[in-house]
Amino acid sequence: MRLFRDTIKGGDYRAREANVYRLAEVSGDIIDQCVAQGVPFARDYSGMLDNRSFGGAQVSRTFYARGQTGQQLLLGAYGALSREISRGTVTLHTRSEMLDLVVDNDAQGVARARGIIVRNMVTGDLERYAAHAVVVASGGYGNVYYLSTNAMNSNVSAAWACHRQGALFANPCYVQIHPTCIPVHGDYQSKLTLMSESLRNDGRIWVPKRKEDAEAIRRGEKGPNDIAEEDRDYYLERRYPAFGNLVPRDVASRAAKERCDAGYGVGTGLAVYLDFRDAIQRLGRDVVEQKYGNLFQMYQKIVDTDPYEEPMMIYPAVHYTMGGLWVDYELQTTIPGLFAAGEANFSDHGANRLGASALMQGLADGYFVLPYTLQNYLADQIYVGKVESNTPAFDAAEQRVRERIERLMGIAGKSGLSGDSGISDAPANSQLSTLNSQFHSVDHYHKALGRIMWEYCGMARSKESLATAAQKVAELEDDFYQHVCVPGTADSMNPELEKAWHLADYFELARLIVADATQREESCGGHFRVEHQTADGETLRDLSLIHI
Repeated sequence: MRLFRDTIKGGDYRAREANVYRLAEVSGDIIDQCVAQGVPFARDYSGMLDNRSFGGAQVSRTFYARGQTGQQLLLGAYGALSREISRGTVTLHTRSEMLDLVVDNDAQGVARARGIIVRNMVTGDLERYAAHAVVVASGGYGNVYYLSTNAMNSNVSAAWACHRQGALFANPCYVQIHPTCIPVHGDYQSKLTLMSESLRNDGRIWVPKRKEDAEAIRRGEKGPNDIAEEDRDYYLERRYPAFGNLVPRDVASRAAKERCDAGYGVGTGLAVYLDFRDAIQRLGRDVVEQKYGNLFQMYQKIVDTDPYEEPMMIYPAVHYTMGGLWVDYELQTTIPGLFAAGEANFSDHGANRLGASALMQGLADGYFVLPYTLQNYLADQIYVGKVESNTPAFDAAEQRVRERIERLMGIAGKSGLSGDSGISDAPANSQLSTLNSQFHSVDHYHKALGRIMWEYCGMARSKESLATAAQKVAELEDDFYQHVCVPGTADSMNPELEKAWHLADYFELARLIVADATQREESCGGHFRVEHQTADGETLRDLSLIHI
């Protein structure tokens, strides 16, 4: 019951209570399932499963595997999947990407999901797959901001293809900014590195109390160890004594931004310290190394600073998206036969996700919800014969994909710089040297979109900033469709075409995010409107809304 209450409260009362209650009910079964798959959860001295606290919780209830819980859960799931592949019960299609959803009318005239159109990423061929039901579990859309903690190939295109065909998209403006990430360190960075939430168990977050000390640190005249204890501001412990450094992620992120905006940031000015000095003195270096050694090693390799000797520098970054395809209690979207699981749907986290809940939701949806709700749907499809892929609905879906690919490949060609399918046979260097300087790469536009979204629709939003974002996104999208250069051909391996496809979807999604944020006249979780805050700078919710 406490997990249920904390999840609802942490999401600022914007989650669907029934789905969250079910999630809490099966949470214990998830651990049993993972242990059975061989996930090496940490254990205490007596051999029992150990646990620790995470952000937004005042009790220790999170089971973990050092600082790599997600990776170990992934390996456990991959192992179980590989077993079924070897048995022949599952067919795995690697290097394939879903580009469109096929919706067709049944005998009663009801439009149902009947399959997908896929592009073979090696050959460029379009392939058709027909089915009685479709499940989308393709993750979130954090990379609309370009710099995020997500994998670079993580994208919204599968979910957005469903939205294009009529599936409703809920709460797109709820974007979680994770407070403990390695700060941006250059203009040529392609992603950001997440430092585990678990570090806030023993690490203390602080900035200098005096601006002159922060300025000296930024100039390189002082280091963090030169700041006396009495001159350090442990601002989360000061503001939120009940939770301390384990406040929910949205609260910790906004607090870090407020301190940096006020001039107390360190490093480049957009960073705060995460200090383990007290934990090392209290527990000993060996204990800290046992709990967080792999994270400390990763930080040292990236930043070239020993976190045992100096505090880590961290700053918030885009990490998770609470919005997604609208689903009912059975995880079915507004298109019958189309289901969405995990981060691809909107249901369980409201306006802000608690630590470790993404793994919990994904495992719950896959192992304990969809196996039963899909049966419910398929029960009255028992008299439907094999779904064929040679129908007009499949023809129309494939034609939509071909036309969109031709549009993306033909943008540079319309100015006489290349053939109809983009730049073709000449060597890459000579091709690119002939291009007019007005043409730009896909990454150029993606970075520009990310900067717009982060600056005007990021951690703090206002009516004015959102209006600016809407205008700038529209102008950039228009320029993209006139001046993007997609080299290569469509009928071969072409990562630039894949990126262009994703970015075209991101432009449409960005407009929806900005529109949603503009209409929400409140602050809650990952959506903070500066016009709606308390005198202390906390969120001011619209109390007439309970959940959406």
